[in-house]
Amino acid sequence: MLTVQLDDETERQLADILAYEQTDRSELVRQLIRERWLSLQAGKSILERRGGLPRHPLQDAPPDLSERENRKQAISEYLRQRQR
Repeated sequence: MLTVQLDDETERQLADILAYEQTDRSELVRQLIRERWLSLQAGKSILERRGGLPRHPLQDAPPDLSERENRKQAISEYLRQRQR
């Protein structure tokens, strides 16, 4: 439950927005929060939006792991080792 105290002018502005948008207070607040949150996310890089750098990078990985066949082989080997 959220309780907000507004001054008279802001209360009138809210009433105008609600009438124009034809929605209720709760829905309007949800929309405003979502829009604000998305605008904050837009300023972040893709790396920041995804949570930053990996905590456990592949430090001992071979240098050619960026090639698909090498990755597939490394993953297969990892899964085989894990199943033992």
